[in-house]
Amino acid sequence: MKFGGTSMAGTERIRRVAGIVRRQQAAGHEVAVVVSAMAGETDRLVNFCREANPLYDPAEYDVVVASGEQVTAGLLALTLQAMGCKARSWLGWQLPIQTDDAHAKARIGTIDCPEMLASMAAGEIAVIPGFQGRTDDNRVTTLGRGGSDTSAVAVAAAIKADRCDIYTDVDGVYTTDPRIVAKARKLKNVTYEEMLELASVGSKVLQTRSVSLAMKEGVRVQVLSSFIDEDAPAADTLPGTMIVGDEELEGSDMERQLITGIAADKNEAKVTLTRVADKPGAVAGIFAPLADANINVDMIIQNIAKDKGETDVTFTVPLADLPRAEALLEGQKDKIGYFRMISDSKVAKISVVGVGMRSHAGVASTMFSALADRGINIQAISTSEIKVSVLIDEDETELAVRVLHTAYGLDGE
Repeated sequence: MKFGGTSMAGTERIRRVAGIVRRQQAAGHEVAVVVSAMAGETDRLVNFCREANPLYDPAEYDVVVASGEQVTAGLLALTLQAMGCKARSWLGWQLPIQTDDAHAKARIGTIDCPEMLASMAAGEIAVIPGFQGRTDDNRVTTLGRGGSDTSAVAVAAAIKADRCDIYTDVDGVYTTDPRIVAKARKLKNVTYEEMLELASVGSKVLQTRSVSLAMKEGVRVQVLSSFIDEDAPAADTLPGTMIVGDEELEGSDMERQLITGIAADKNEAKVTLTRVADKPGAVAGIFAPLADANINVDMIIQNIAKDKGETDVTFTVPLADLPRAEALLEGQKDKIGYFRMISDSKVAKISVVGVGMRSHAGVASTMFSALADRGINIQAISTSEIKVSVLIDEDETELAVRVLHTAYGLDGE
């Protein structure tokens, strides 16, 4: 079971979490719990590091920020003990969770946990701080922001858990953002691939890293809500969304729904370079410097060459990277040999995702027709095996999502 920062924010909420954990143990399960730091705590600790030394050593930074989860792990163990449960905390170095030495963005290598498994078998609830591990030379590491989901999936894989329940501030994965479309439906099941695509195109439910780890290790993940009023039914009695492999959903479920979800992402910017020479190596001259600067390029369109052997190249980059990308391309203008650079930050990427696309034609044409009927212009298109994304004007984001939600028959009761 994994609980995020908002679930751990203060004694009262930790008590509520302890109640949910105790119920699972009472139902006969052996339970391990991974916790995040209290909401806002990691930011507070990061600021202390910056104040102490703006050019901080990442290894010592990890020592400071890893303390947030250590506090909540100890508090949850104490709260469970106060409720009459046997519980203890296992810090990253005690299990141990071995990582590489990329401080502040470490990747998990192995988790060795025979002692923890023995204590769980004896009826003790294991409480593990998320987000932290240790290097081979016994230094504390952290996994990067949002790393507690990854910790939870990794621990679940290491102990061969039946499933990994991630309690968050939403009660599952929806066909689209319920704040945009009131008729959005909660999905019972989603495949790993669909969740990866949804997470990468703007759905903020789970981090891509934790989903890809779950897919690699075959960990069944369930997304549930930890925010339920006192008088409402217990959160764990309301079904969340199960994220599982294709093979578990084969048959009726797969045929039922062509499209699983629709995601919108406004954190994109469009760049067009006009009159680029239409010759081998010209495009590499644009994208190699961007790659060297770690700027991710997403959609790419190259127009058909004009009479003079010139072409326009359009692509998208993350909005936050637009100033860097512009400066870089401006600096390489003579080398690349383009005429003009035009950028537009007022765009949004709308994506439809579903494994049903593999076996059905017409998914893209439904999308294009539905948008055309409402006068929404498509500026760029990119596809993968289970996703079609289009770039549109940012002002039309909500309209586009609603139109497509209806066009694919996703509006629920």
